Amino acid sequence: MLKGLVGGLVFSALVKAEAVSWPAYAYRSAAFSRFLEDSYALAPALTPPFRAWLETRYQQRFGVPLPVALRERRVLLQRGGADAARKTALWLHRTVKAVIPRFSLERGFEFFNAVRLGERQCLLQSVLIAGLLQEVGLEAGVVMVWRNPQGQESNLGHATALLRLPDGAQVLVDASEPTPFTPHQGLYLWDALDRSYRFVEARFDDQGQVQAYTRLDNGRPLPFAQAFPMDVAFLRSQFSYYRGERAPGGFLGPSTPEGLATSARFLEQAVQLQPKNPLAVYVLGHVYRKQGRLEAAKQQFRQGYQLYQAQGHLPPGPQQALAWALS
Repeated sequence: MLKGLVGGLVFSALVKAEAVSWPAYAYRSAAFSRFLEDSYALAPALTPPFRAWLETRYQQRFGVPLPVALRERRVLLQRGGADAARKTALWLHRTVKAVIPRFSLERGFEFFNAVRLGERQCLLQSVLIAGLLQEVGLEAGVVMVWRNPQGQESNLGHATALLRLPDGAQVLVDASEPTPFTPHQGLYLWDALDRSYRFVEARFDDQGQVQAYTRLDNGRPLPFAQAFPMDVAFLRSQFSYYRGERAPGGFLGPSTPEGLATSARFLEQAVQLQPKNPLAVYVLGHVYRKQGRLEAAKQQFRQGYQLYQAQGHLPPGPQQALAWALS
């Protein structure tokens, strides 16, 4: 009994120690550069570098160099506490919407399209906001959304930034919304205790701060110390997922053999980057099915179903896909 108690306390201490270091990809870091490199490997020739373009756009729009603005924010945060952190989130929410003004599901997940077309999408804007928040010394990351504030459910159809304030409170920073602190009811994040991605329900106060997370599979609380944003491997996988989902002539159709081959290539890359990304595993099954690769499709559907089930939620699509695979 004592051994179990001591072991539990030690593990709890380890979780708390890990929780002070969320996934790191600050705006100027090598990890953030990897997101850019993944995107620019597909960019047209002579597309200007993303950081140089962003900093030029910021100075044109606001009259101050972005690196100077970031340094000033860092100084303010050193003495401003949680209120200064919330104001910094509000500043970046407005900044990203102003500098990258157009929202595009079809193209906005590529950093080079932010440069070429002024377009952004939920994952790109969330990674950018989180990276800039990290750059000024705050703890931030990205989580997926499966239920929005109105109660509408999707199959991990949205991404948003998550900020941990200096006092330990957490808020969502969503540049798809008019105001940043959006109370999405259902989130998908990393459970540090079980070392698994997890579907949770989130409850908020009237200031938009998370009050509690509840695991969807068993109704138990998920303590803040265990609730992490998505890791870099998952985020890279999700960028590849969008490339596969939105490939012209691919998964979303009307499909062509060439388009489906492109979808399959990017979705296979997404699964390789993070094999536990259930959306990528499941949608790859649909692409294989369209290609006539039926046994491969059935295998993907079975694996996808198992991942959703283990992580706590079964959307209708994976349930229907498994029924087909078993028929």
